[in-house]
Amino acid sequence: MDRRPHALVTGASSGIGAAIVERLLRDGWRVTGISRRPAPFDHPAFDHLSLDLAEVGGIANAVAGIAPTALVHAAGMLKVGGLGSLDHDDGAAMWRLHVDVGERLADALAPHLPNGGRIVLISSRTASGAAGRGQYAATKAALVALARSWAIELAPRGVTVNVVAPAATETPMLKDPTRANVAPRLPPIGRFIRPEEVAHAVAFLLSPEAAAITGQQLVICGGSSL
Repeated sequence: MDRRPHALVTGASSGIGAAIVERLLRDGWRVTGISRRPAPFDHPAFDHLSLDLAEVGGIANAVAGIAPTALVHAAGMLKVGGLGSLDHDDGAAMWRLHVDVGERLADALAPHLPNGGRIVLISSRTASGAAGRGQYAATKAALVALARSWAIELAPRGVTVNVVAPAATETPMLKDPTRANVAPRLPPIGRFIRPEEVAHAVAFLLSPEAAAITGQQLVICGGSSL
């Protein structure tokens, strides 16, 4: 019987999700990565689940046979737009991916997590508000409310639920030409956040040493919040 901890990670093919997968594999976890595109991992402890998370109706069935120790919802997208020119389809798509998918995964998996299991949701420092990114910020802020609510529900089982919220991170999303009019500001540390730095924080929250941390948001901003 395989006694290694097992994480289900969304957005596993690139960016923060891929960095989390890489870190957990290095730490001895088994990982099931969800993404539309193949994930760049050739590792005996990694399984890829090809799934279009936009098709939310199929999520519960797709993960029904998976019994992870931890859920990490890292899949994300960014669409920008200011008041007066909002694209409501873009707003709905971000809500669906960030919030609805997170809800459905947690709803399907939380009852089967072992005592001491973990849920980590990847939010954004932008959740506190940013010009031109109101729709995105709203979806990321909603993750904090979900995490705090679920943390209360799951605390009696020792299952923790936390949020990691990085500032602008060196991922493909950072270079998306559609965000040219709302370019990210360089943090005071003089560089953008690295995906592996976010992964390190997630790995800690998944560890036994973080068993008393739940319902919290860890902001990794390089001083941007100062």
